[in-house]
Amino acid sequence: MCSFKNYTQLQISTPSPFIVHVVLNRPSKRNALDDDMWFEIKDCFEKLSYDADCRVIVLSGEGKMFCAGIDLMSMGGSHQELDQNGDLARKAKIYEQKITSFQESLSAIEKCSKPVLAAVHSACIGAGVDMITAADIRYCTKDAYFQVKEIDIGMAADVGTLQRLPKVIGSDSLTRELCYTARQLHSAEALSCGLVSKVFDSKESLIAGTLDLAKIIASKSPVAIQGTKRSLIYSRDHTVQEGLDHIALWNRFMLQSEALQTAVVTALSKKKLFNFLNYNFLL
Repeated sequence: MCSFKNYTQLQISTPSPFIVHVVLNRPSKRNALDDDMWFEIKDCFEKLSYDADCRVIVLSGEGKMFCAGIDLMSMGGSHQELDQNGDLARKAKIYEQKITSFQESLSAIEKCSKPVLAAVHSACIGAGVDMITAADIRYCTKDAYFQVKEIDIGMAADVGTLQRLPKVIGSDSLTRELCYTARQLHSAEALSCGLVSKVFDSKESLIAGTLDLAKIIASKSPVAIQGTKRSLIYSRDHTVQEGLDHIALWNRFMLQSEALQTAVVTALSKKKLFNFLNYNFLL
């Protein structure tokens, strides 16, 4: 298991074998993302991507809400620093570097080879929406709402929502409505449009339900799960034929897995399903 002892904005635990629970842990700031949290999110998901003791990740928030978006105080400090730097070209370069850094932080969730299950309670605002659209599966509480808030502070969302939300919910019209108006999307509508796939009555039942799903996924072959995630993401952004070619290249190696061969023999012998939890994978 990777070491996360130096983290101050994330809380990491292992509630069950092969399941890692990552909690946004700035409750006094409603889990708003400051520079430290941006860094820790990227570092955490990059490490877990290569951690053989992790097969599934649950992402949730501590305190009253899941995430209030970007920390405006931290953002204001960056503006003051830039104002002291008079050259326009240099300012633009610094902004580009910062935006790219934030993008890479949340893209680390999508690029992580392990499935990420987002458990959202109460509010998920601004950068919080960017974050969960990079996850594989989203559950929420009945009182949850989602808000693409950036337009209200005079900016276009720039770390993932405009790119991923249309593909997540499959509606260009609804995406534009949400992004142009900054209106709240409540849990019932989030469920109906496909942003989330299940709604729970309370945060406690949400976390329990998400962990139950994580246990099911963790019990499957990590070779198959990681290959499935890789293919789904690749196929989303490519043609059908390109997606078929991609999975053919992946499976020409992965179909030679000793665990797969043993599982097939087990299935043909009419025995119980092969237990992948007891098999030692290095993925």
